[in-house]
Amino acid sequence: MDIICSLSLLFIQENNMTEVSNFFLLGFQCSQNIRIFLFCLLLVVYCGTICGNLLIITLVSTSKNLHTPMYFFISQLSISDILLTTNIVPNMFHILLKNGGTITFIGCMTQFYFFSTSVASECFLLTVMSYDRYVAICNPLRYSSIMTSGHCMKLSIACWLVGFSLILINVFTVSNLNFCGPNTIDHLFCDFLPLVGISCSDTFIVKLEVMLLSIPSVIVPVMIIIPSYAKIVFTILKIPSNINRQKVFSTCSSHLIVVSIFYGTLFTVYVVPTQGKTLTMSKILSLLYTVFTPFINPVIYSLRNKDIWKAVQETLIEHTCCHNP
Repeated sequence: MDIICSLSLLFIQENNMTEVSNFFLLGFQCSQNIRIFLFCLLLVVYCGTICGNLLIITLVSTSKNLHTPMYFFISQLSISDILLTTNIVPNMFHILLKNGGTITFIGCMTQFYFFSTSVASECFLLTVMSYDRYVAICNPLRYSSIMTSGHCMKLSIACWLVGFSLILINVFTVSNLNFCGPNTIDHLFCDFLPLVGISCSDTFIVKLEVMLLSIPSVIVPVMIIIPSYAKIVFTILKIPSNINRQKVFSTCSSHLIVVSIFYGTLFTVYVVPTQGKTLTMSKILSLLYTVFTPFINPVIYSLRNKDIWKAVQETLIEHTCCHNP
């Protein structure tokens, strides 16, 4: 009898260890009216994000006045924002309309990879942008010789390559975890914490790996950005003329706002202890981080930037002249 019970228990354990081939994303479990409202809101924000970032990329590539290192890096940031939202939002539409949605294991890992890559690359791009502003304000005489077009291109390529490479290590480890049920992810997309939460493997190594990878991808950039802006502020405060001081500060204020929003949401989602946050609150914070931040970035850069507005006006004038000879 004991042998039969032992064999039955072994069979149950083996059956439970059967790896899942897909996951079910719950999304927001709420009424249909609220989900339709969220769908319409996200659709407007997504369209605004794509149009705003594409506008910046187009203007920077076509307008000669914007062929500078600062705007080149802004266009790279726009590419990262488009990658982030396009990777997350279309599937989120399906989840909202169907009150949940299934995603394959490969699809989940792919979404997790490109989501994490865009975040890591944005960390590096914001760091390079702070360095660009540091050189422009604190060492203006050498700016043109340091921030050459070739140097900017190398920095940009390095940001993308390092981001893709670092995240590939993490995704490879996560994909080798055992997921033996349940396969339900109570989240909006495939993110690290929800995936680790449903794994039946020992996740200590994976969590330790993420902590180690966060040092070059998050901690080091923050340690570069903060001293850079401290030095920038100190330099600006030494400018005797109040008008010149405001003019110089306006060249980096937009970037400072973007950095604050990006790292503010990043640390709120992943660093602040999760015990005090409900699942709904975590989803809302993730929504702000993955959807609304890429929408706000081009708005900040366009509304607070006279060069962008000037390029828009010149483009409209050229377009009008071409159609009305």
